[in-house]
Amino acid sequence: MHFFAYRQEMTTPAWSQPSSATSATPPVVEGEALDLISLGRRVRHLRKAKGLTLDDLGAAVGTVASQLSLVENGKREPKLGMLQRLAAALGVTIDELLGAEPPSRRAALEIALERAQRGPLYESLGLPKVRISSRLPLEVLESLVGLQGELERRLNEQVATPEEARRANAELRAVMRERNNYFQEIEVQAQTVLDAVGYSAGPVSQHLIADIAAHLGFSLHHVGDLPHSTRSVTDLKNRRIYLTQSQRTDHDPRSVLLQALGHYVLEHRTPENYGEFLRQRVATNYFAAALLLPERPTVEFLKRAKAAKEISVEDIRDNFAVSYETAAHRFTNLATEHLDIPTHFQKTHKSGIIYKAYENDGVTFPQDHTGAIEGQPSCRRWTSRVVFDVQDKFRAYNQYTDTPSGTYWCTARTERAASGEFSLSIGVPYAHVKWFRGRDTDIREKSFCPDESCCRRPPAELAREWAGQAWPSARAHSHLLAAMPPGAFPGVDETEVYAFLATHSG
Repeated sequence: MHFFAYRQEMTTPAWSQPSSATSATPPVVEGEALDLISLGRRVRHLRKAKGLTLDDLGAAVGTVASQLSLVENGKREPKLGMLQRLAAALGVTIDELLGAEPPSRRAALEIALERAQRGPLYESLGLPKVRISSRLPLEVLESLVGLQGELERRLNEQVATPEEARRANAELRAVMRERNNYFQEIEVQAQTVLDAVGYSAGPVSQHLIADIAAHLGFSLHHVGDLPHSTRSVTDLKNRRIYLTQSQRTDHDPRSVLLQALGHYVLEHRTPENYGEFLRQRVATNYFAAALLLPERPTVEFLKRAKAAKEISVEDIRDNFAVSYETAAHRFTNLATEHLDIPTHFQKTHKSGIIYKAYENDGVTFPQDHTGAIEGQPSCRRWTSRVVFDVQDKFRAYNQYTDTPSGTYWCTARTERAASGEFSLSIGVPYAHVKWFRGRDTDIREKSFCPDESCCRRPPAELAREWAGQAWPSARAHSHLLAAMPPGAFPGVDETEVYAFLATHSG
């Protein structure tokens, strides 16, 4: 699946660290597959530049014109001896003959058109192939290549549907569940960065994070005109990271910066599909959390709390000076790996729609046919829904819920963001509640979901009274109808970003 637009502008690894390569021409490697189309066009260009016919060149290298024509058309791979004789006859080296760059603008267009006509998209159209020759006008070549590129771009954009996004999310969650949401390789990279700046203990301060940025070679710039579709913008050319100077934000500025640095440390390349975009986003979120709540002190803190049977997400939040959501996420990273506690997490909008979810404890989340949980309604009887009706917002709300898959204890809080009010809940199976503060709650609910009689259908007495007598005007969410935004970074206005960088780079 390739549905990201502007691929021609995204061919280099945007976050890869500088390469030590000094030559633009790749060396000839024995056994490496040749780019037959590029080779053929280069042979033709060099032959014509020397004023040779196919017969002339064939006589010079010991083969017939028909065999050379197959080579020039990219339909036959010459042996090494033939390549050496061709290079000698054309007055170039082997490396020059196999060079990566087309010899001319026309040759580049011919190569692009030939590759397009051999590709699956062109084949699926059922169109006749255009014979590529020197008699084909340059403007026709440019038009055909441009049309092919635009057709591919538009078709790729159409593939970017919410269903594809949900499917990619489900696949990623399966990987997270398989690994208990613990990624040792990211933990090691985060610890390496912390060691480099002399971190010892306690909350990670903004001053220390500035030291991390400097250690990695980036300068920080707080601006008032950050593009509206971004949380940060990194100028890789001048090694600057731009952040908003506004104090009104839903995101911890430390996390935003560390996520931006995470792309660099984890050597991310420009994502080629939505699944890769999601994987990178999860990895950078993990990296930021692993810096804000370093593994060793966080695990030590959690083990002491477990021994005292006083595990609390609020205590994790307060001890490391992070948000409740970050503390809850970090708990899911470490709970199973280091404490042998399976767990689940939910972030649910007040409307009841699940925005984020993770589980490895057997809880049954609602899913669609793709396995996606995001976008599904949470059961009205679950902690993540009941908490919205609790008057005491200062304390965590704790509840036991009997479900078809077992009894779970959950703790939850609500937080308000620009997009509305959300609940954040962490839960564990009944057998593990003994380790948590709040286990003494006497609040208990019973859920039959996914049975529709649980909460999907209205009670019988209400239905009898009002069925057919109500006509609500639904509040439509436009995002439910929209395809995923195009571009290598979905939802980001690239023109706005490039214009912003052009303004600030001066």
